[in-house]
Amino acid sequence: MKKLLVALLSLTLLASGCGKSTTENVVKDFTSKVNDSKSYTLKGNMEIYADEETFTYSLEINFLKDYFYKVKMVNQTNNHEQIILRNADAVYVITPSLNKSFKFQSEWPDNSSQAYILKSITSDMNNDTESSVEEVDGNFVIKSKVNYPNNPELAYQKITVDKENKIKKTEIYDEKDALKMKVTFTSVEYNTNLKEEDFKLEQYIKEESTENNSTTNQNNNKEECTDEETCKEEQECTDENCESKNAPCEGDACDEETGAIENILYPLYVPSNTYLSSSDRVETDIGDRIILTFGGEKNFVLVEEASVMAEEFEIIPVYGDPLIVNDTIGALGANSLSWTKDNISYYLAGNDLTTAELLAIGESIGYNNQTVSAEK
Repeated sequence: MKKLLVALLSLTLLASGCGKSTTENVVKDFTSKVNDSKSYTLKGNMEIYADEETFTYSLEINFLKDYFYKVKMVNQTNNHEQIILRNADAVYVITPSLNKSFKFQSEWPDNSSQAYILKSITSDMNNDTESSVEEVDGNFVIKSKVNYPNNPELAYQKITVDKENKIKKTEIYDEKDALKMKVTFTSVEYNTNLKEEDFKLEQYIKEESTENNSTTNQNNNKEECTDEETCKEEQECTDENCESKNAPCEGDACDEETGAIENILYPLYVPSNTYLSSSDRVETDIGDRIILTFGGEKNFVLVEEASVMAEEFEIIPVYGDPLIVNDTIGALGANSLSWTKDNISYYLAGNDLTTAELLAIGESIGYNNQTVSAEK
């Protein structure tokens, strides 16, 4: 009987030891695969769940050791494209449709968890001493804590990795186990032939300029229209009675001929004991600028104005970090938040606001007319 008990105890210890070893080995093997790769290209889709809305992007991520990144995000609803670029000079958020870029002196992506950056994912795994691994349908699911300073409600991630150490899926959950973000990878290529030249801002600008010049030449070669209605509809002739091809804005947010903002968008969330104290409309060269001033316990200003494509590539310095604001990439500063949505540029600033409050206000601004609400 003693021999049987000793044998059973040995098997139990061996089994528990093997389980621990398996967890460590899966994390170690995946981390080694990522660290040994001098470059990689990932493609996939990202879904962000905000209350009852879902924002979906297509993604392409390029990485070159040690700190070169290029992340292309395309909103699948409105085809709005933005690129996060990190090179030896700085971090940039480029918006091709506006011919503009924010420029950051930032530690992105190392200063926060990122659901689509492999170094960030493996760092979270290795920093969590309580990470776990489960085998599901022939893949490994690794669970670990995450670090989102601007969104502390996000608590942990589940990473699905196949047995060839290729990532399949990333899922981010909040403290209540609600799924808040999911990235599904459709293509994973390690050790791709990327070079530093692929991450130069100058090269990207050159490509954009060439594309714009090509479009201009095509338009110039077209036969000049004479009918005013046809001219306005096509927006392609140069007659002074015709509207410019680069209209100030489109859609329901503002008038495409004058740049007038038809619907002022108010935040659905404002901090408690804070209220709208004034609303001013200012005419600019490109259209309207709306200045909403809020007073009370948490003073802040929200500026909305028509946004147009710049004739020359414009770089806007920002002291802060890039981050996703619902369905676009914005710029978060110490006391400010800037972003562009549906051809309207927003600037939110307030010394009394915390980062969480800045984001809550910005993310509460929707597509239609809204009224100021009490505390969320």
